Amino acid sequence: MASKENTVVTGQLKRWNEAKGFGFISTENGQRDIFIHISDLKGMSRRPQVGDTIHYQVKIQNDGKNRAVNARIEGVEVIETQRSKKQKGNKNQMILLVSVIVVVVIAALFLL
Repeated sequence: MASKENTVVTGQLKRWNEAKGFGFISTENGQRDIFIHISDLKGMSRRPQVGDTIHYQVKIQNDGKNRAVNARIEGVEVIETQRSKKQKGNKNQMILLVSVIVVVVIAALFLL
């Protein structure tokens, strides 16, 4: 099961329900269509469209059905997500804090 989940698979978006944010990908091997939810297309610069080539990993859900996860649309730019912006902001704040501490310690040493 783990090897199936780590393999990147390619398929074509066959159906998409924009109102509900999900659709189905037809697989290259002709097996059963794979469910995909908009939440598994994080960071895409546009919404998916029928006919898009989708690269994804397969997750086997508790009910035994397959689902596309960690997906991306071929040829569509990935934009920075809010989460990665927040992580970068936290990293920048930490660097600033460490820099201020270093400056204060150096200034204290010169005053001694």
